Amino acid sequence: MRLFIALFSGSLFGAGLLISGMTDTTKVQGWLDVFGNWDPTLAFVMGGAILPMLVAWRLTTGRKALIGSDYPPPAKPEVDRRLVVGSVLFGMGWGLAGLCPGPAMASLSYGGMGGLVFLAAMAAGMFMAPTVGAQLDRAANAA
Repeated sequence: MRLFIALFSGSLFGAGLLISGMTDTTKVQGWLDVFGNWDPTLAFVMGGAILPMLVAWRLTTGRKALIGSDYPPPAKPEVDRRLVVGSVLFGMGWGLAGLCPGPAMASLSYGGMGGLVFLAAMAAGMFMAPTVGAQLDRAANAA
């Protein structure tokens, strides 16, 4: 049952990304091009994702999950160097490629070689992030 729910949820998420245009790299880059030919339509997609999630987080506080493990606690709202560096790198990759992890996975079936290259680069970055982060932390503590 848990596997079926995961399959259904992932399929619904992928279909939503496809229908909303989040897998279209030119549309995403148009959204990010605030000073050029800006396309504000993805703001509605983001609002349509953020608002229900806000309600869901409020409703799950203090409750137990029906299937699977407990709900994770809310993240601590602290802004540190790792968060800023990670956000900048994520934004640069999103702006250059026009994809972020969710749409990249959704576009694998039709993205061609470019989608595979992006996925390989994303996987390499995820693999290297803990090592690079630890080295940056050591360098910051030594200074």
